[in-house]
Amino acid sequence: MSGFKNTFGHGPLRSGCSCGTHASQSEHELACTAIADSAADDTKLYGRFVERALLQAMVPNPVQRRAFLQGVGASTVAAAMASFFPIGAATEAFAQTGKPEKPDLKIGFIPITCATPIIMAHPLGFYSKQGLNVDVVKAAGWAIIRDKTINKEFDAAHMLAAMPLAISLGLGSGSMPMSVAAIENVNGQAITLAMKHKDKTNPRDWKGMILAIPFDFSMHNYLLRYFLAEHGIDPDTDVQLRSVPPPEMVANLRAGNIDGFLAPDNVAQRAVFDGVGFIHSLSKEMWDGHPCCAFAASNEFITSSPNTYAALLRAIIEATAYASKAENRKSIAEAIAPSAYLNAPVTVLEQVLVGTYADGLGNVKKDPARVDFEPFPYESFAVWMLTQMKRWGQIKTDVDYAGVARQVFLATDAAKVMKDAGLTPPASSTKTFVVMGKTFDPAKPKEYLDSFAIKRS
Repeated sequence: MSGFKNTFGHGPLRSGCSCGTHASQSEHELACTAIADSAADDTKLYGRFVERALLQAMVPNPVQRRAFLQGVGASTVAAAMASFFPIGAATEAFAQTGKPEKPDLKIGFIPITCATPIIMAHPLGFYSKQGLNVDVVKAAGWAIIRDKTINKEFDAAHMLAAMPLAISLGLGSGSMPMSVAAIENVNGQAITLAMKHKDKTNPRDWKGMILAIPFDFSMHNYLLRYFLAEHGIDPDTDVQLRSVPPPEMVANLRAGNIDGFLAPDNVAQRAVFDGVGFIHSLSKEMWDGHPCCAFAASNEFITSSPNTYAALLRAIIEATAYASKAENRKSIAEAIAPSAYLNAPVTVLEQVLVGTYADGLGNVKKDPARVDFEPFPYESFAVWMLTQMKRWGQIKTDVDYAGVARQVFLATDAAKVMKDAGLTPPASSTKTFVVMGKTFDPAKPKEYLDSFAIKRS
């Protein structure tokens, strides 16, 4: 992800340690120790950042700065700086929040690679760095995630990016104002078919098939419908679309209950690993850079626990920045493979995260951008999803596309946290993009919707 930059440095991040951000493994271990020591008191970490920034401003030359520290001593330097500079006040301003009102939290997730930042933030310490004690709780399906979030059993959740829009509008459930604080992943999905269909690579031959999607309010549903319609297949009359939780898809494919699915890449790769399916195409071939999952929370949680929300968002965005770097992907695969998280073979997860993978037809393919992690919740993503909800009859009334997008997708919050973390957010909360050759302009949703030949609205 090209937008992520080193917080204090002026050049590329160094790669002398296991995480790729320190000059040596010993320096990496010292940094990890510092983070762990500061977890109990969030202000210590920010204090160190402020002290470091001040020292760099005072002694810009790194060689002179190192000699100065060795000669005088770090504690003496810190005491001297504190005598003439209000480090405490600067630290508070830098942190821009007090201690979390509710440090003990439960976050629900579905065991798929789309949730990588939310999951890995637990074993790799991104939550504890922010003074949070987070219990990441595995759920069996998206309806469970939705209901437990609405019922306040989860403080926040891994959700499909369209779910907070649907919940806010009262589609498929009771209405509750929800927000997308950050996008979890872009790309990272695949159309997978049963091995008996390996001669049916042309979608026009898929009439009569039963195809699975994870949930009605999902990018999978909208992308698969879009894909089928562009090939002349009406998704409501020519095929049967069936909602199946991702953890159950491979078993249903093996049993012959479905002919294929559009699902997260770890599910697709597991079908290949088990020899029951082959990867027909990646979702990025339809729309390169499309969003999939999100870090979501209710507006009530955000407003009642603003410090907790801010700390959570910092943890998620910093974890996303870490996950975006290719050199970290193998270690992340190992971290999220255990049964408490994805319960998947490391080799399956590596094929997804690294992008060198078997397609199930005897080919090994390479695509480092098969999945990526970019947190910025573009409002135009929400507008596109709303057009598809309208297209397929989920929204039956007029909708304020821009207004709903702005209320649910919190681009301003994400941009602020990205800046504070030394990252570079996009200059605008909207952008145009291309889906299967057709340009989408978020300022013209009605014209876009009217352009489709196959639709319900």
